[in-house]
Amino acid sequence: MTSVYILKTSSGKYYIGSTIDLDKRIKHHKGGHTPSTKRLGTVDLVFSQEYDSINTARMIENRLKKLKRRDCIEKIIKDGIIKIKV
Repeated sequence: MTSVYILKTSSGKYYIGSTIDLDKRIKHHKGGHTPSTKRLGTVDLVFSQEYDSINTARMIENRLKKLKRRDCIEKIIKDGIIKIKV
């Protein structure tokens, strides 16, 4: 299964990503092996949602990144679901 996930950094920023192997990807982020989050310090997984295909997950990831609104991201985390249709 593929996933869209949200990480929260120690500074309070959010990082949105998608992957076909969530456990492996989170280990990369936490181990400092991912350039985009390495400079952000400690990261914690605060949300994930599964999708049937990586194409769908990436489409959702891109839509979330275009929102650029903290309140929308925090609502998704609070509600526990992404309500964007593909």
